[in-house]
Amino acid sequence: MAAILVVDDERNTRDSIAVILRRESHDVTTAASGEFALDYLATHEVDLVLSDVMMPGMDGLTLLRRVKSRNTGTVVVMMSGHNDVTAAVVAMKEGAFDYLVKPFGKNDLLQSVQKALTLRSVLVENLALKRQVEDQFAGAHVIGSSPAWRRVCDTVEQVAPSRSTILITGESGTGKELIAQLLHRLSPRAEQAFVTLNAAALPESLVEAELFGYEKGAFTGATQRKPGRFELADNGTLFLDEVGDLPLPAQAKFLRVLQEGTFERIGGTRTLKVDARILAATNRNLAQDVVERRFREDLYYRINVIAIALPPLRERREDIPLLLAHFLQHYTEQNGKTINAAQQEVVQRLSAYHWPGNVRELENIIERAVVLAPGNTIEVSDLPPHLQAIKPQPGMPHQFVFPPKATLEDIEREAIVQALQQHHGNRQATARRLGISLATLYRKLKTYNLS
Repeated sequence: MAAILVVDDERNTRDSIAVILRRESHDVTTAASGEFALDYLATHEVDLVLSDVMMPGMDGLTLLRRVKSRNTGTVVVMMSGHNDVTAAVVAMKEGAFDYLVKPFGKNDLLQSVQKALTLRSVLVENLALKRQVEDQFAGAHVIGSSPAWRRVCDTVEQVAPSRSTILITGESGTGKELIAQLLHRLSPRAEQAFVTLNAAALPESLVEAELFGYEKGAFTGATQRKPGRFELADNGTLFLDEVGDLPLPAQAKFLRVLQEGTFERIGGTRTLKVDARILAATNRNLAQDVVERRFREDLYYRINVIAIALPPLRERREDIPLLLAHFLQHYTEQNGKTINAAQQEVVQRLSAYHWPGNVRELENIIERAVVLAPGNTIEVSDLPPHLQAIKPQPGMPHQFVFPPKATLEDIEREAIVQALQQHHGNRQATARRLGISLATLYRKLKTYNLS
């Protein structure tokens, strides 16, 4: 059942349309003028507006513009008793989905309404996708709505305000640093420094110098005093990535800072106090490292006060369309390209892949596809060979994905293109698949320059 608003200054017309649509179980409201329609829309959510073009006061085209300016998923179908080609062209350019010429039959009306509502469902999904992406983009790019990912986000929101040390675990590419950044942003320390150190990226001889700093002359090459990461993170947050790669001597000194909040620079004698919230991350099994004496047991329990385990992408495949939409927008803007959508077959292959590199691998693949795509749609041929070779399994999602900035016209155009491809260019079969007349299909092919 859909909420439909019928706008026509002729009472018999709007009442007749309302009767037909109510028999199809739709919730129908009628309005005698554009002004009344806008008043109703200000307080009610409507899926579809059926509006006459020629009305006293506010005409249908003005109403159309006002409805589209509200930036909702409401779809508009225009009606006119005059076979006015100019009005039809203007209406379609202004964003009307279809144009019915009076007198039209019941079947024409129902067919147009059904197709409009189908498009509405796609549009609403895309708008929801857009809102999620924009909201999460503002929140440290942490993107996902699957149950597994929501559990992570709920835990983050719960523990972020605390002072507790947090251990973030997960495979490479799952977003451990993004979660650490979000923990900092949601904490009372958000206005202070967020300092990072990747223990795996440094030679063993430099780890302590980077963590604790050093005094001038402490060793060859130490020509001046240098503060360490702990010192730089005072009153803020220190994120120690790949903590499992800390050398054992550095682990002992790290433990002291966690327990006492004090340390000395290398070559120094003055004890310094520090107030830094510690976040650590690893892709290793630290419990096993403790058993094998590669990691200190006391340090393990000290950093594992609160654990957040990030699921691999293969365990949250529902998030792939959302991540795909986000990366499409990011890399099309970065590369100055216009990518309107990703094909259904692309989504199916991405959803069927096992993702050993997780979200980072997905991001790299989408960046590659955006750069290599010759048109305005990501197609299977734009994917790496190993993804092209995947055969989607039954039950894979049948949807194409749009960047959050996609318009209603982008969605409609892509639906037509994919229907044409599925039916090998057969116009009649395509029109039947889309639920529109052959004349309407030809008009839209011309509008979108697809002839």
